[in-house]
Amino acid sequence: YCTAIYFLLTSENFSAFHRIKQDEIWHFYEGSPLYVHVIDPSGKYTRHEVGLDFANGQTPQLVVPASHWFASSVKDMDSYSLVGCTVAPGFDFDDFELADRQELINKFPNHQDIIKKLTR
Repeated sequence: YCTAIYFLLTSENFSAFHRIKQDEIWHFYEGSPLYVHVIDPSGKYTRHEVGLDFANGQTPQLVVPASHWFASSVKDMDSYSLVGCTVAPGFDFDDFELADRQELINKFPNHQDIIKKLTR
């Protein structure tokens, strides 16, 4: 089975770094493009741009593999992104881990700027 949600993220907020034990598929619906920031288990950082401007490299959906740290933020100021996430097997809070800022910085010191920006 799978689970699916949709939510509105504003430019005044962000989805903090976290990881889950399942793959998560992001779907773009409306508004400003969304940055999805991913740190893989080896420490490689990638900023993906989820949106509808295909000519400039945006994609309408993105798969974040299981056990990768990820966060998201709205690209444009004074805007919003309406997005959805599908998780398979289905999302369970027991499989969710919110990043501890200092622990993540200790593990990935090269990415401390983005970690500080996208953790609480």
